[in-house]
Amino acid sequence: MTDTSRFPDVMLLAAGLGTRLRPITETMPKPLVPVAGVPLIERVMANARAEGAKRFVANAFYHADQILAHFGGLLKVSREEELLDTGGGVKRALPMLHSDPFFVMNTDAFWPAGSDAPLQRTVEQFHRKSAAMVLLCVHPRDASGFARSHDFCLAPDGRVTRDYGAPVIYGGVALMGRVLFEDTPDGPFSLNLLFERCLEAETLYGVALDAPWYHVGDPGGLAEAERRLAQ
Repeated sequence: MTDTSRFPDVMLLAAGLGTRLRPITETMPKPLVPVAGVPLIERVMANARAEGAKRFVANAFYHADQILAHFGGLLKVSREEELLDTGGGVKRALPMLHSDPFFVMNTDAFWPAGSDAPLQRTVEQFHRKSAAMVLLCVHPRDASGFARSHDFCLAPDGRVTRDYGAPVIYGGVALMGRVLFEDTPDGPFSLNLLFERCLEAETLYGVALDAPWYHVGDPGGLAEAERRLAQ
């Protein structure tokens, strides 16, 4: 049953190899890479906590022991014996998530603390529209550390489309319902599968971030985020 009175649980995607951040990630998992002294995953969690998030689940594969040790039992961890990709990792962790819908958040992108509160707008959009999923969208002018021009378009009515509306980048945050996973593979698969299904059904919506957005996918993105945070 959907409970609109509580803030959704948050699933943190923390299992990736972070190959483009080597040699840093040869000794630590990407979510623990510090940005201006604060690990990436802590910055993402702080953004969610600022809006009311209380329950977090993370998946772990690469250097999983470090993720477990970092939180000391204060965070539920879905440990993967094989890398399940984004969709497969979420599906495996579903029993640990109590809310419906729930957030899925990447741990390599964030906005400066206190600069915006987009998650509540995401929840409101999910319940106001006939949405199966709501994405956090970033205008390219507000993004750093991102190579492509855009991922989707955001239409005036809030729908995410392939080619109608303002070009936007997927901001690494999605609010989705459990029903989306009912007809999905049992092994590894990408969340892109669910994005495409929702696009086809016209049930994919978005909200725009009104703040700078930092993607830390490689050493250049890390350096740029630290430079901008120091300003």
